[in-house]
Amino acid sequence: MSARTDLPELPAAAQARIQALLDRARGAPPIRCAVVHPCDAGSLQGALDAAAAGFIQPVLVANTAKLQAVAAAAGFNISALEQIDAEHSHAAAEIAAQMAASGQVHMLMKGSLHTDELLGAIVKNPQLRTARRMSHVFRFEVPLYHKPLLITDAAINICPDLTEKADIVQNAIDLAQILGTPQPKVAILAAVETVNPKMLATLEAAALCKMADRGQITGGLLDGPLAFDNAISPEAARIKGITSAVAGDADIVLAPDLESGNMLAKQLEYLAGAQGAGILLGARVPVVLTSRADGAKARAMSALLCALVAQHQQSQRQPA
Repeated sequence: MSARTDLPELPAAAQARIQALLDRARGAPPIRCAVVHPCDAGSLQGALDAAAAGFIQPVLVANTAKLQAVAAAAGFNISALEQIDAEHSHAAAEIAAQMAASGQVHMLMKGSLHTDELLGAIVKNPQLRTARRMSHVFRFEVPLYHKPLLITDAAINICPDLTEKADIVQNAIDLAQILGTPQPKVAILAAVETVNPKMLATLEAAALCKMADRGQITGGLLDGPLAFDNAISPEAARIKGITSAVAGDADIVLAPDLESGNMLAKQLEYLAGAQGAGILLGARVPVVLTSRADGAKARAMSALLCALVAQHQQSQRQPA
């Protein structure tokens, strides 16, 4: 039985935004992508859907006997796709990470393995690390919100400190800009909208805003601490007397920790009908990082985000 009910239809404006992203991705050559251990029907279908849409050129890295058995059981024809044999999921992650490090692929896509397995292979490979902290960003279309909403970090950093939060914010700002928002508005979330010395999240929110003022975080407009209601509701901000260009109009919300971010993201998805996609940033290549419970559509949309980031990275490397 399905773990969730059918999603409500998104408003026309949201569908138009998704279509615009699809058109952008299809306007460039597909990105060569290592799909790591796609050994269940959902993860394999997500990769195949992304390939059919023209986002990626998949390289399936898995135990080929198991992979082909899954494909046969699901009725998928993968004979034309490049396949690299790996003994098990750990080996698949290491092979894929090395392919990314050597430039053989320009993005990675998580299949039916644990997130820790894939992250471990990335972290162990120094060629894939950058000075930036790796972090996860969800992009949601929420039926009752007037524009896309990015949520970070709901999957990787359990209890980030101030320096790590600065990197997490910068990763999200960079993604928002790639997706078409020149100066995204960033709400730094806490339970209240005033600085309280007993609440660390409020102190760090204020510090992050000052870091942005001093150029330590660039490209976005930050405000916080903000409670979630006044981050996304102009009426809530007005009632509470908050004067802010961010309040009520956030493009990005930074959660205080992984637990709150994860609960917020899943509540939007399962209770509010939000349609989302997830991406890991901060490594040399973007990574499609979805839950094993996610369906093929969420995986394909996450591949779309990754492809757009990889296309941007390639354009930045090309000589003028």
